[in-house]
Amino acid sequence: MLKLNILAFILLFVSCKCDDQYTGEPIPSISAVTLNQTAYKQFSDTVVITLKYKDGDGDLGFESADSLSVEVKDMRFEKPDYYHLRPLAPLDKKIAITGEIRIALKNVFLLGSSSQENTQFSIRIKDRAQHWSNRLTTKSITINK
Repeated sequence: MLKLNILAFILLFVSCKCDDQYTGEPIPSISAVTLNQTAYKQFSDTVVITLKYKDGDGDLGFESADSLSVEVKDMRFEKPDYYHLRPLAPLDKKIAITGEIRIALKNVFLLGSSSQENTQFSIRIKDRAQHWSNRLTTKSITINK
């Protein structure tokens, strides 16, 4: 009986090593980008963008809040904004992960003097190996005075 328990323990230990040898798709991907609404009042409404993600080796997100790995570009501007994403899986594991990320953009505003503007947001995410995901664009939104 003791030999059987030792053999079972060894098999269990060997089967746990598979995580370290996992070879999933290392480049993250995003899909199904949705918005909480399509019309927003400037300086008061929050745009909430939800996207589905998939990463074959689970290295999305950073411990340091100074590491910015979510890129959101308001199509009215030349340059994007960057946001922090916390780790979405244990840092010492290589596991396939999927889920949703919600990005809250507070206080959108009008650029010109008109009472209404339309825009879209372009989004992508970066993993700890510096792989960027595909880029997706939201549906058009309206910003009102």
